[in-house]
Amino acid sequence: MPIQVQDTDAGASLLAETPRSPARPERLRVLHVVSHLGMGGTEHGVLKVMSGLGETDFEHGVCAVRGIDTNFASRMKVASQVFAAGRPDLGFQFPLFRLIRIMKTFRPHIVHSRNFGSLEAIPAARLAGVPVTIHSEHGYELDIMAGLPFRRRLLCRVFYSMADAVFTVTRDLRSFQARQSWLRTDKIRVIHNGVDTERFAARPEATAHLRKELAIPADRFVAGSVGRLVPIKSYTTLLRAAEILIRQGRNIHVLLVGSGLELAGLQSYVGASQELCGRVSFPGASDRIPEMLNAMDVFVLPSICEGMSNTILEAMASGLPVVATRAGGNPELVEEGREGWLFTPRDAQALAQHLERLMVDDGQRREFGRAARCRVLERFSLAGMMQRYRDLYFELAARTLGGRN
Repeated sequence: MPIQVQDTDAGASLLAETPRSPARPERLRVLHVVSHLGMGGTEHGVLKVMSGLGETDFEHGVCAVRGIDTNFASRMKVASQVFAAGRPDLGFQFPLFRLIRIMKTFRPHIVHSRNFGSLEAIPAARLAGVPVTIHSEHGYELDIMAGLPFRRRLLCRVFYSMADAVFTVTRDLRSFQARQSWLRTDKIRVIHNGVDTERFAARPEATAHLRKELAIPADRFVAGSVGRLVPIKSYTTLLRAAEILIRQGRNIHVLLVGSGLELAGLQSYVGASQELCGRVSFPGASDRIPEMLNAMDVFVLPSICEGMSNTILEAMASGLPVVATRAGGNPELVEEGREGWLFTPRDAQALAQHLERLMVDDGQRREFGRAARCRVLERFSLAGMMQRYRDLYFELAARTLGGRN
């Protein structure tokens, strides 16, 4: 059972302590630090890394800079300690000293912070005497698309320079982060995400069952998506594309899996649309994503921007063709005309045209789906991702801890 620790002490006296750093540790202790422990994509990524690396060579801890969702700890499959440096209901917080205290309690060999919300972990690790500090960036926020504020750029420049390694999950995101933090791109590595290709796979026998459960008529073409229902995902673009196709007489259904701030607005849009009445399903957040994907004919990601979409990889592993925006890391995943099609963000007409092509050409749809799964198996497997993380952790640990057995 994971142990939760709420640490609220702070004080300069913490700086006098130093953690024990054995020359050749039996297992590498890694403290994974995020802004908030909920059930978003970054948190799922942390769970995936912890589970994939296992407990033979690693001991894992998780730290939330600004609070924990009580459901998170119950989903961890490896023995871990869970720490909270702050609370989600507070306003401005400066958790530096609490982070130092947590690090001295867990005594990690490696601190791995993720995204800007956990950036304080880098100086905290240095002050706590942690041997290795890693920071990674995993995506975009809508309010940074035009560039980071000067203060944030300055913090990134300073703190990135303090880390032993910085990486992003796509080349596009690396270019953005390097440009915003005034660093050369060769100072930032790229480690692509990976997907469990056994859990996510085509299972035709599940399609009819789930469509019946969701009350989707068997003869409808299902265009679906999975993700947080938030503005940057631009799901109204998919709804508008569906309206265009329905007005043209196409028998299409939209399946939107997820929850978020935009849910009520999207439901209102559907309720006000004569074309979409009875043709959109909102099953909410689900732990049955592999089944939901198997209920779809095509996966659509209409995001305004995207870091590296795990849901695209999951859809591709499930043998689905993908229609996604030509934005962020999407073109690094989907080869246009091979696994699917790309379109300009917010261009509902272009999206409708791509969907129509897939609706009328079963052969192309099947070929795209086969190519999508092959691409994931070759380049974006979970095993490959785990090996890249393992290599990075061991490489940096060897520099300061004298190598590994």
